[in-house]
Amino acid sequence: MLIVGILLASCSGTKFVSDGQHMLNKVEVKKDEGYPDVNISKYKSYVRQRGNQRWFSALKVPLGIYSLAGRDTTKWLNRTLQSMGEAPVLFDTLKAQQSCNDLAALLRNEGYLGGMVEMYLTPKKKKVVNATYVLHPGVAYVVNHVDYNIQDAAIDSVLRKGRVLGTGALKAGEQFNVSNLDGERKRITEYLVNRGYYRFNKDYITFRADTVAGVPKVDLTLVLHPFPVSRDSIGAHPVYTVRNVNYKSGDPEDDRIPFRTSVLRSNTFITSGQPYSAKDLQTTYNRFGRLQAIKYTNISFVEDEAAKELDCNIQLTANKPHSISFQPEGTNTAGDLGAAASLTYQHRNVFRGSELLSLELRGAYENIKGLEGYSNEDFLEYSVEAKLQFPRFIAPFVPRPFIKSTQSSSELSLMYDLQNRPEYHRRVLSLAWKYKWNYTNHHDRYWIDLLDLNYVFMPWISDTFRHDYLEDDTNRNAILRYNYENLFIMKFGLGWAYNNGTHAIKLAFETAGNLLDLFANSFSVGKKEEGYTKIFDIAYAQYVKADMEYTKYIRFDYDNQLVFHAGLGIAYPYGNSTILPFEKRYFSGGANSVRGWSVRGLGPGRFAGKDGKIDFINQTGDMKLDLNLEYRAQLFWKFTGALFVDAGNIWTLRNYADQPGGQFRFSNILKEMAVAYGLGLRLNFDFFILRFDFGMKAVNPAYKDQGSTHYPIVHPRLSRDLTFHFAVGLPF
Repeated sequence: MLIVGILLASCSGTKFVSDGQHMLNKVEVKKDEGYPDVNISKYKSYVRQRGNQRWFSALKVPLGIYSLAGRDTTKWLNRTLQSMGEAPVLFDTLKAQQSCNDLAALLRNEGYLGGMVEMYLTPKKKKVVNATYVLHPGVAYVVNHVDYNIQDAAIDSVLRKGRVLGTGALKAGEQFNVSNLDGERKRITEYLVNRGYYRFNKDYITFRADTVAGVPKVDLTLVLHPFPVSRDSIGAHPVYTVRNVNYKSGDPEDDRIPFRTSVLRSNTFITSGQPYSAKDLQTTYNRFGRLQAIKYTNISFVEDEAAKELDCNIQLTANKPHSISFQPEGTNTAGDLGAAASLTYQHRNVFRGSELLSLELRGAYENIKGLEGYSNEDFLEYSVEAKLQFPRFIAPFVPRPFIKSTQSSSELSLMYDLQNRPEYHRRVLSLAWKYKWNYTNHHDRYWIDLLDLNYVFMPWISDTFRHDYLEDDTNRNAILRYNYENLFIMKFGLGWAYNNGTHAIKLAFETAGNLLDLFANSFSVGKKEEGYTKIFDIAYAQYVKADMEYTKYIRFDYDNQLVFHAGLGIAYPYGNSTILPFEKRYFSGGANSVRGWSVRGLGPGRFAGKDGKIDFINQTGDMKLDLNLEYRAQLFWKFTGALFVDAGNIWTLRNYADQPGGQFRFSNILKEMAVAYGLGLRLNFDFFILRFDFGMKAVNPAYKDQGSTHYPIVHPRLSRDLTFHFAVGLPF
């Protein structure tokens, strides 16, 4: 791929450039020295032309593909190559002049009132030029004094009483910036329209700016103009009060509103008898907009100009309440092919409050190869799951300000899963009650798993599996045995996530078994067997677990992005458990971890798997560390490419005999870090992404004493070190 890319990038696109024209090769934006506040990356976005797209900021492969085409567009091949590639970007003098004007205007808007921009063309070769825009900011002007001329006595009193004037970003001594002026207009306007000034807008606010020759200072006066009562008269801005709030159906064939009155009122924040508030209007739109039972919401006001009152009409158009979907799947688990299908029924308004009831039936089949000594080689799974989601907090004593400022949901779920494998039969019964919420116009979200119950029941284990792995004196794997016993998990969890497009953080914490342990010890309930306390003859898991993730996105330009990701997870079994349940243990490798290894193919520590039938148990741990660096570049059409380096591993916190070399030691962490590198290809369809990653092992900690095997980056072998991953969605 790299060789082909270099060859295509070396193709010249100048055969499509006519005499007298020039192909734009590269665009740069520079500035005079001594201006740290001038952000070059921000100014680059104002340049109206840029050179041809470069893969990974280096190779002009799309231009090379276009250059392979001939001039005769009646031929199918030429049209196809031109549509896949990118035509040469021709230097446009008009766009260059407009770019200079835009850059100079931006300099002036940021306080460099005498700023200038020059553009230089540098010939690279025949018919090819580079364009360089040089910013000469000059002296930065600062705000000397801010005065306010409020030509409405009532508004002047409201603003001064609320201490609005002089508390924004517009302050004496700060560098003059037009965006601060506009921000001040928006801030004052927002304050007023949330206090009854229904007809007020920011056009009523203007600024006067006075400068003195030779002095880089600006005197500002904010002018708030009076309300034009008529063409020839002015007066005070009117204050409006909400008189009535009415609900109407948006369906022309049915004027009934399919919602409870209490639900309508709880999602309406426009209050009768209170001053008009634009914030309450937007909050009401947001609340009705997130109800799945509602298709459209339209809120209008009828103005009584004489009484200065508003009648609010909320028109709601309902969605179809029922839906049924069928989803087939094809599966491939380590070469074992199978199929699955699910049937889902949804009711979006089950209690006339936009509650979402979801019932899902799922079945799966897989043909398992390579098993010896078992009566069959088929895997069957059936599950039924019911979920009931409320678009609000279902809890007592929830304060009204919290309800108003957040978007929340409560979810009750119940699931029964039946799994029949050749080695064993497994049943899982789950019950959960969860809360989720986020603050309006914030980048963070929260969740609480208030109650999460899981009962794992093993009704049957084959004699062959029991003899070979669970009861054989020469192979008594404690981790394996623990995960094939009946187990009860009672979990409490909470989490927080933040994502502003540049930084993404996720923190999660959960603990299990504490209430059961307190109950058993306080009331002497249960009995000790094999070192565990059992309630109703079922052992319960007890552990604490914390996960942390951080992702940083660095965008170089529209086509190129660098992403850094770090993840750390730690779980510790205690009290009634010495081993974590299998579902809570960490694994490494796979499409979202260290991509030089397959799923559960890495670790823990220096551990090297030897028994492929049970390594999926042994290659798990109590601690995980992932470090990933990925360079993403737009290629052509829907294709995006990636270069990546991954590092990480898993470890155990206790020393388990069946996982030699797996226990975590801080002094050995660098020696036991696995490293991989590779190439990725993504097919982006906007609503989902298909991902293909080719990962190569670089450092393999499982063979730290074997030179060539420990450092496959020096001695690569494709059959041993290459791993292919197919996945949906980005890795992080």
